[in-house]
Amino acid sequence: MTVLIDGALAWPAGAVERYRREGYWGEDTLGDLLGEWAGRYGDAVAVVAGPSRRTYAELDRAADARARSLRALGIAEGDRVVVHLPNTAEFPVTLFGLLRAGAVPVLTLPAHRQAEIEHLAALSGAVAYVGPDVAEGFDHRELALQVATAVPTLRHLLVDGDPVAGTTALADLPAGTADPLPRPDPGQVAVLLVSGGTTGKPKLIPRTHRDYAYNARASAEVCALTADDVYLACLPLAHNFPLACPGLLGALGVGATVVLAPAPSPEVTLGLVAAEGVTVTAMVPPLLRLWADLAGDGRGSWDLSTLRLVQVGGAKCDATLARRVRPELGATVQQVFGMAEGLLNYTRLDDPDDLVAVSQGRPLSPADEVRVVDREGADVAEGTAGELWTRGPYTLRGYYRAREHDATSFTPDGYYRTGDLVRRLPTGHLVVEGRIKDVVNRGGENVAATELEEHLLAHPDIAGAAVVGIPDDDLGEAVCAVIVPAPGATPPKRRHLRAFLTERGLARFMSPDRVVVRDDLPLTAVGKIDKRALGVLLAAEGKVPR
Repeated sequence: MTVLIDGALAWPAGAVERYRREGYWGEDTLGDLLGEWAGRYGDAVAVVAGPSRRTYAELDRAADARARSLRALGIAEGDRVVVHLPNTAEFPVTLFGLLRAGAVPVLTLPAHRQAEIEHLAALSGAVAYVGPDVAEGFDHRELALQVATAVPTLRHLLVDGDPVAGTTALADLPAGTADPLPRPDPGQVAVLLVSGGTTGKPKLIPRTHRDYAYNARASAEVCALTADDVYLACLPLAHNFPLACPGLLGALGVGATVVLAPAPSPEVTLGLVAAEGVTVTAMVPPLLRLWADLAGDGRGSWDLSTLRLVQVGGAKCDATLARRVRPELGATVQQVFGMAEGLLNYTRLDDPDDLVAVSQGRPLSPADEVRVVDREGADVAEGTAGELWTRGPYTLRGYYRAREHDATSFTPDGYYRTGDLVRRLPTGHLVVEGRIKDVVNRGGENVAATELEEHLLAHPDIAGAAVVGIPDDDLGEAVCAVIVPAPGATPPKRRHLRAFLTERGLARFMSPDRVVVRDDLPLTAVGKIDKRALGVLLAAEGKVPR
């Protein structure tokens, strides 16, 4: 029997019993866990954010006080609250405060603006919004007021900093009472994450206390995280990768220190590595490339001697870049392929370098069930590309309030159709070939965009690459390669690229029909190349047919 939990499709009873019996799921809520960690690690530094340094005990007390303030404001158990905070000291306090109050944080990204926030607030039925006053020159108070006029459920607009009329400063919230705080069922939705797709309106991903606690704990084990580690959050904490893979939650679970970067720029983040003795961090490929370029073989002017592990995910990391990490940054690279919807794959710390360079890891959990299938849903032979289907103890069984979408995103027996095109190696590692829809049908020949992008990035004069299909009268679709030249390099011409790709063994039809040079590539809020936005830009600039 399958049931609905507040608009989210839940695991069937048999799966719940199995995951609890086999030890994947516990009975603690995420709010409970913070209290346990505070009792265990007390005076150790938990979170560093600029001049703010909070111990585990201080974070626990601050979260408790925030929970009581929110309850006094009228936020009740089960209420959804949009959290639109950057990486500041207020993020963990607000996150755990909401969890302690029994409310459900809707974790939105700093780059989201009115259209996204309005959609997510309405979809979740949020009763409150929490954001900064001004961040990166953008006034979030004005955004909140505009969203509130369109979303009638939104009653409270809370600001980290200086409020304006119609908003309330977090510092001015009522103190609350000493009454016992509610304790939600650990099988209920704990947080709502935002889907990271590049098409359509974002969806909400329900993560329960049980499954998300396991997600973070198991990830910390794979990364061999200990209390001696210092984890640097380069990416926005609202993203699944720096939040729980192992991220903030995994690091706090072992007594490590979490350093919050106020901006992802390499100048800021590399400086924090030296200043705080960072040992582990996670980033997307474009940021890793900048780190490698700036640090170089001599590791530049930054002291990176403490750095032991660099995770790279969010998008496929090409083999050439992966191989640069050890010699140029002095650290082990770990490829991470996963999704906020659940399944995570990690290369292991003892995997051979060649395997780490070319694969995106193997499933995190022994209970992860993975299928690679053809268009009819039949399993393909090992080594053959197909769509990735998965289910397991931390993979959702349905999106939040999206039953129509669930009908096509999940199989009747609960497998999530990821839309990712992968190959499975004999070791169980997966190689990402792209998205099912990220294929250019060039005159009947399928060109996998991700595969061609990886080959383009191997060219020494190319720092960034995106492959898109463009209309063509003869072929139906032609292959357009959009490239960003490496610093100081002359962008290669199309004929030179064709020769380069031929030397790498690619079929002739894989070579781009058109090459467009740009200074940069548009990115989504989670750091992936936004091909939809790129197509709009190219058409507007007259570089491709509309």
